[in-house]
Amino acid sequence: MIKKISTLLILVFLTISCAACSSNTQTTSTTPNAETFKVGVVTPTLSASEDEFRGAEKVSKKYPNMIKHIVLPDNFSAEQETAISQIVSLGDDKEIKAVVICAGYSGILPAIQKIKEKRPDMVVVTAPIWDDPDLMSKYIDLCLDTDWLQRGETIPTKAHKMGAKTFIHYSFPTHMAKELLANRRDKMKETCSKLGMTFVEINTPDPQTGGGPSAMLQFLQEDIPRQIDKYGKDTCIFGTNCPMQDVIIAKELELGFIMAEQCCPTPTQGFPAAMGLEIKPEDAGNFPKINEMIKEKAAKANVTGRLSTWPIPVGVFFPEFAVEVAKGIVEGKVDKTNVEQLNQIANKIAGVNVTFNKMKPELNNYWLIIMDSIIY
Repeated sequence: MIKKISTLLILVFLTISCAACSSNTQTTSTTPNAETFKVGVVTPTLSASEDEFRGAEKVSKKYPNMIKHIVLPDNFSAEQETAISQIVSLGDDKEIKAVVICAGYSGILPAIQKIKEKRPDMVVVTAPIWDDPDLMSKYIDLCLDTDWLQRGETIPTKAHKMGAKTFIHYSFPTHMAKELLANRRDKMKETCSKLGMTFVEINTPDPQTGGGPSAMLQFLQEDIPRQIDKYGKDTCIFGTNCPMQDVIIAKELELGFIMAEQCCPTPTQGFPAAMGLEIKPEDAGNFPKINEMIKEKAAKANVTGRLSTWPIPVGVFFPEFAVEVAKGIVEGKVDKTNVEQLNQIANKIAGVNVTFNKMKPELNNYWLIIMDSIIY
């Protein structure tokens, strides 16, 4: 009888303990987990901006049950109202706790304002959009972009470390009419002066007027050899225009000068065309493999150490990074103003150090990034 009572008491105790454990689990879970919420990711189409689209695809595969990926119209400026409606609709889905927008457009802020009116608790991360910074910081939880101006210092500094004694800046009037590009040029000139490098500014035919891109590219084909004959191989060449990069890198392989960074730092700008890289569709986002291919081509051309860029396109980096940060904010694990936390997440994704600088000293939620480079 005593044995039966003891057994019964043990069973009762176990039942109460299990119930208590269950109760504690339910009451202490105060933040959502990956199974109970979703993140909306907004990018341009594949044809409009491949990097951002591929970045969203990558993070969608990483979190297949969490990501809701929507694409904006190809012609954003003509269909802006449609785009705004698409973004606002994410706020109607109660499962969505965060929205990440990687679009690089102006005119998206009104959509975010509408979402915040309906869902003040919605976490919004932009990486990037280009609206008024002060208004963006008011409505957006975390704003991200590349530190385009700071590259005016980091590119010549890297070129100097790679052995450059002269820095040649190729551009054209309509580009230099843009304040940011002109300011970056001035910063490059200032940095070269501090480092004891010769700064040379050369205007090409303007691709937006007259003969179009072909005249600009033909000029580069003819002028780069002249400049290398004049200044020698320890010359870094930088061009402000994307189509320039194919010619600059092809000429680098031929002449052996320094190409520290393209206008848009990525292994997929200029290198594939200039080097004849055969990148299979399944390897389109495999940047460790693409970087190895570039290293091999550089070695065969005897230009090892003379070519450099960022190891991953910022357009691919930002969607995954922004989702990880947004997810962490929703779960209460990430503080958007804690640059050390942001740096740790960024380094893990990029594979190199990522530096964060404030867009303005007074804005604690608007960060500009510079990524460490790979030298081939």
